[in-house]
Amino acid sequence: MSIAVGTVVEGVVSGITRFGAFVELPGGLTGLVHISEVADTYVKDVKDFLKERDRVKVKVINIDENGKIGLSIKQADPNYNENRRENCRRRAAASTSFEDKLARFLKESDERLQDLRRHTEARRGGRSARQ
Repeated sequence: MSIAVGTVVEGVVSGITRFGAFVELPGGLTGLVHISEVADTYVKDVKDFLKERDRVKVKVINIDENGKIGLSIKQADPNYNENRRENCRRRAAASTSFEDKLARFLKESDERLQDLRRHTEARRGGRSARQ
């Protein structure tokens, strides 16, 4: 079987390292799933998601001039691009503009300063005590 960039194949996890997992592909070839391509969520330890001899579907994302094969588990999901677009939309809708953040910061800062002034004036005995 010929391995080409963009194809989705099934393989077996043959080894796990701190930076990813090696997957044996059909035809005796081996590729690497980098830790960033294991799942859509933050992956601290690959062993939390995979173990040796697991059967996984992977997408071939690159083949370099030395014949090293780069694989992705998260991109092998048929809904990957749709999920990615949806996450971007959610983040864009949830984020506020810089001007809104700055206005909120200035308002909260002013309120804190007013509270601090009231507190220090009360400890001094108020404004009339200084005159």
